[in-house]
Amino acid sequence: MTSTPTAEHVAALVSDALALSGPLSPVDEGGEHLSWLFGEHHVVRMAPDPEAGERQRRELALRDLLRGRLGIPLPRSAASGEWAPGLAFTVDERLPGASAEVRPVGASGERELAAMLAALRSTEVPAELGLPTSPRRDVPELVRTAQAAADRLAANGQVQGRFTPDAAAVGPAPEVALLHADLKGEHLLVDEHGSVSGVLDWTDAEFGDPATDIAGLAISVGSAAAVRIAERAGYSADTNARGLVFARCDTLIRLDDRLHGADDSPERLLRAQLRRAWEPVPGDRA
Repeated sequence: MTSTPTAEHVAALVSDALALSGPLSPVDEGGEHLSWLFGEHHVVRMAPDPEAGERQRRELALRDLLRGRLGIPLPRSAASGEWAPGLAFTVDERLPGASAEVRPVGASGERELAAMLAALRSTEVPAELGLPTSPRRDVPELVRTAQAAADRLAANGQVQGRFTPDAAAVGPAPEVALLHADLKGEHLLVDEHGSVSGVLDWTDAEFGDPATDIAGLAISVGSAAAVRIAERAGYSADTNARGLVFARCDTLIRLDDRLHGADDSPERLLRAQLRRAWEPVPGDRA
């Protein structure tokens, strides 16, 4: 058995697990786990290796722990197990809404995301769940790497304007919180009123610097909205500034990597994330 199942294999798996049949189409084939849309109401996610499978199993337990605490819907698993020895799968119920990449988050959505960050900050997670703790980032080194990327991008005419991330006023992380750790736009679902109708893919969840999730929001909904959300969640100006530094440095580095063949993300997406992260913010320190 390989780690790239065929459509026939996925259809048979879902039929066995849920006694359902329906149209099937692959999505995110280059991702860490293989995803397939099954009919109108389910998403099948298949781990390609044991490590990804363990993260997927951990995600199911974390979602059950967090459901009802965040004020935002989380997917439910209609079935889960192994699609091959040591390789996990889950059939998740699809949540309504469109990606934040194509539908903007409104004022109500900002309030909901702030409540989510505050709830994550206060949630205690049992040690047996095994969530990792991420190391603190070396901000001065991150800034040096990003500035070198910005200089290359400017020299090649790939960006216009001044990109100078500054970590001088950004202090070290004062706390560790529970993080989603991958709050990019495709993981935020937004309804027609601008409210958040779901947050997807908790496989990267960890304990770490809250600035990580603020950075994720900056590249997804823009720096100005990310700061408003984080302030409403109770985070300090230092934490918010560090989040903007993360977002702004990471977007420069990833675009530079993409143009030099070291990242396969869509260039259009990386440029959109760069634009959002570098939105001017009142009292900007990043």
